[in-house]
Parts: sequence; structure tokens; C-alpha cells
Amino acid sequence: MTEYDYWEIFPRMPKKVSIGDITIRDGFQHLEKFVSTRAKIYYLEQLIFAGCRNIEVTNLGNPYLMPQFGDAEELLSHLRHDRFKKRCEKRGIDYDDLVLTAITIREPSVDRAIRLREQGIGPDRLLMMVSTEEEHHFANSGTTLPEYWKEAERSIKKCNDAGMMMCGTVSTIWGSPIGGATDMADAVEFAKRWLEIGAHDIEHADHDGSASAPDVYRYYSMVLDAIPNTDLHIAHFHETKRVSSASVLAALQAGITQFEATLGGMGGQPANFLDDCPVPGTGEYYYDDPSYVGLICLEDLVVQIDEMGIEHGWDVDRVLWLGRQMERTVGHRLRSEAAINGRTLKEGHPKFARPGLKRLKDKLGEPAGQKLPPEWGEKAVLPEQHRP
Repeated sequence: MTEYDYWEIFPRMPKKVSIGDITIRDGFQHLEKFVSTRAKIYYLEQLIFAGCRNIEVTNLGNPYLMPQFGDAEELLSHLRHDRFKKRCEKRGIDYDDLVLTAITIREPSVDRAIRLREQGIGPDRLLMMVSTEEEHHFANSGTTLPEYWKEAERSIKKCNDAGMMMCGTVSTIWGSPIGGATDMADAVEFAKRWLEIGAHDIEHADHDGSASAPDVYRYYSMVLDAIPNTDLHIAHFHETKRVSSASVLAALQAGITQFEATLGGMGGQPANFLDDCPVPGTGEYYYDDPSYVGLICLEDLVVQIDEMGIEHGWDVDRVLWLGRQMERTVGHRLRSEAAINGRTLKEGHPKFARPGLKRLKDKLGEPAGQKLPPEWGEKAVLPEQHRP
């Protein structure tokens, strides 16, 4: 007999997950227009009020390269202010549950985070990043992998000594937009290396949408076999082929409990143009059409998780509303389907019903709810050749 209980078929699949948001950092870094500091503060607050507890606030890298983040310290200052803490308290949010993350790809950014920590406005968690494919890693960081690993080791010690956590990201797990195919076993080894040098957790990143569901399941199964503590692992999927919901499902089936996303599916390679001016970013885009890069949509993800009956802690309707607001902020249609079409409602959408069904059933003498001719048997009888 076929087993119909999903959690019996996939016993590692969680019944509760954590979904972090990275809109203000990863989502905005690819935009070719500056988003005002006021708007960034608004969305940071609203995402937290909607249920986010792990949020990427900004990038502490050189604002000359990425001027979108020239207001990094102002954002952190706002979230550390007593006024914001009181707003959280008023809404029943334990401020101590929030984890504020800043990206610090290179050591000078880590040093900057430590100085901010000493001023009382520093982040709780930093993030550094390696790619298993060295050309992609070089494009992101400007270093070789061996050189970067030594820098990361120094940086993690500084970070931990300052009372902050470090997330180590592993990228190009399922392929590189520059170097092509990669070996998933390399990514498992890199994850172990991050923990070996003191990282607090690991972001496993599909930074170019290369992943397919079978390989996502294989990889996360490999990871959890090697490093079983699910608290250490975060799934990070990009959406370039409209298949990331399948990747999310495969990761869930493997046992992953932590995910991250952006409103509208924004994000991708840092912009090399902002408003009316070219900027360095990380150089030329390595996509033929940069409008088709970005992460999984937060709106679609929370709807998917919610409709699976998995606990997540978000106010789904508020997230969908924020997604619609974000489209007004950026000035164009974003990629979320759920933000436009909403959830699948159990009560349906009666407003779309055609008039006259009740009248016709009354005319035919059919009781409400009758779906088959009354002379038919109670249960269908399959022809013998179609029986199991």
C-alpha cells in the first residue's frame, strides 16, 4: 500500500522552519537606483514586525564600490535606538530575539563592524563568502581561495573576540556562472572548513540558479550526513529558471530548517550603475540579462511553507502587502506571483461564481451538494484492467 503521510515518506522534513530576510542588503544591491534611507528603515521595521527575526541590514564594504550602502551606519543606528526597541516591545517582539547581520566580505569590513560594535551600534552577525569555483570567488573578492581562507580565519577570531557571530557562505555548490560545473563534495568540505576555523553557521548558496531539485536533495543530504545539526545550515536559492520552489521542497525533504529570501525576488550581482552614474560594483555583469537574477521571493516562499502546514512565524498577509508596496518603491513589477494572486483560499473566491447554479439545480430537482446522478452506485467500480 502506498504511504500517504508526507512526513513518513520524508522523515527528516521539518514541521517548523526559520525564514530570514535579506531584501535590504542582497535585494537592493542589484538595483540600479538608490533606495532612500527612509525607505530602507521602513522595510527593515516592517519585515521585523511581520515576523522576521534574522535580517540582513546592510553591507559594510567600501561604499565607493557599492554606494547603495553608503547609509549602513545610519540603518544600524536606527535599529539599535531605544525608540525602535520600544516599538518592538509594544508589538510583543522580544528585541533580544533579533539577529542583525551585516555583510563583511573582506577583513577591513570586519574591522569596521568591530568599531561599530564598540560604539554600540554594531551588528550581531557578520558574513564572509567563498566559492568552490575560484574564478567566481575571485570575481567576488579579488583574492585567491588560499589567501582568502587565511583572511577569513583571522577575521573570525576578531569577530568572535568582539562578541559577534560569523556566518561562512559557500557558493557555486551546483555550478558557477563563470567556470561551469562544480563538485558538490567540494562544498561539503568547505562547509566543514568554515566550522573548523570558528564560523557560527553556514549559508549554502545557489548564487546563480544552477540548482536542480534532485541535486539539491543530494547535496543537503550529504551535508546533514556530515554535519547533522540543522541549526548550522541556511539554504540560499536564486531564481533564474523559475524552479526555486522545487529546490525549497527538495531542501525541506532533506531536512533543512533555515531559509532566506527577498521581497519580490530581488537581488544578485552588485550593480555597476546607480541612478545616473556608473559605479565599480564587482565589475561587468556575468548574465546576458541581469533582470533575470535574484533570490527566491519571500512572498511566494512564505505562502508555500504556510500551505504545507509548516510553522514559520510570519504574518503571511502582511508579507504579501509589503511585496506590493515594494513594487511601488522600486518603480516596476517584481517577480512574486503570490503578491499579485494571493494565497490559495480554502473558502474559495465566491465573487467569481457565475450566477444561476442554485436556480438550475432547483429546476432539475437536484439537492445542494449532489455531484453524481442518483442512480449511479455510491462508489466507482473500475474496469478490471485498470484495477491495482
